[in-house]
Amino acid sequence: MDTLHWEIRLPETSSLLEQDEEWILLMSEDGCEKIRLHEYPKLYRLPGLYEEVVYKRLRCDSPEVVVCMVKNEMERSKAVPAGIRALDFGAGNGMVGEWLRQEMSCEAVVGIDIIPEALVAARRDRPHVYDQYYIADLLAPDESTINELKSWKFNLLITVGALGFNDIPTIAFLNAFNLIENGGWAAFNIKDDFLSPKDRSGYREALNALMSGELEVYGMKTYCHRLSVSGKRLHYHAVVGRKRSDGKPSHADEWPPFR
Repeated sequence: MDTLHWEIRLPETSSLLEQDEEWILLMSEDGCEKIRLHEYPKLYRLPGLYEEVVYKRLRCDSPEVVVCMVKNEMERSKAVPAGIRALDFGAGNGMVGEWLRQEMSCEAVVGIDIIPEALVAARRDRPHVYDQYYIADLLAPDESTINELKSWKFNLLITVGALGFNDIPTIAFLNAFNLIENGGWAAFNIKDDFLSPKDRSGYREALNALMSGELEVYGMKTYCHRLSVSGKRLHYHAVVGRKRSDGKPSHADEWPPFR
């Protein structure tokens, strides 16, 4: 497919779609293709497609919001690490990593994602953002990967637009959190639905437990993550805090695999 000749069309009737069911039509000389917004491998294959849909058409500004929020909390509390070593969890094609490089003095920025196409897109679109980029599943990480990740001595975990919708299970998020040094920072966002009493993903229970103990919350706010394809405002919570100790799953049989 010629990446210079494509057109995007948003569906006209989509108000009943759940966020992970939303889709676009990609028109090109090869024909018409329906792509769900959560079909990341397909979105990443064309340079600029993901940015055009999510950031321009749907006005997503979560990378800027979350990165600037953790930067401001670090500065406000006078606790900016001497050398910021950031783990961008669910890094995708590098939008968050790019904001980290732009806004903060990072000694190292490391990306991790489960989708091989994300690594290809990040290297293609933002080749100078990451010091290293891993393709790994932190739900069941192998020992060598965990040991290599630990060797970076991360003091900042950031994850944007990746929690919920079965993209990242709670245990995988806790495994990423546990890679951060005690006293380090964590910043993430999550849709308001996943913190409501109706949540069935496990995130409400897991995050409530984490923020009641192992994560000291410094800042939290609700904001518009982006628009839906029908123009509805999608509200997310952004959270910034400092790690006191490793996180613990809710049930004893759910301990992280590398423990």
